[in-house]
Amino acid sequence: MYFTGIIIAVSTFVIIGVFHPIVIKTEYHFGTRPWWLFLILGIACVALSICVEHVIASSLLGVTGASLLWSIGELFEQKKRVEKGWFPKKPKP
Repeated sequence: MYFTGIIIAVSTFVIIGVFHPIVIKTEYHFGTRPWWLFLILGIACVALSICVEHVIASSLLGVTGASLLWSIGELFEQKKRVEKGWFPKKPKP
């Protein structure tokens, strides 16, 4: 039996699930300023996924890269959600 598909599917689910709170915490503590970090890391992961021969590792690097790039848009959407009052705003010091 081959478990490659199941491993990639479960790992993808976990990676996407991990990025949800990362986006929320990043926006809370730093605002949208670190969007460029998501861009650089996302491009790096996608580029690495092209260079890695192992199917599972390559797939997970691609999924992580795509999640990082998707998180840029979510970071700005999170800012809008905070402005609407759906999420708490960080108090001014």
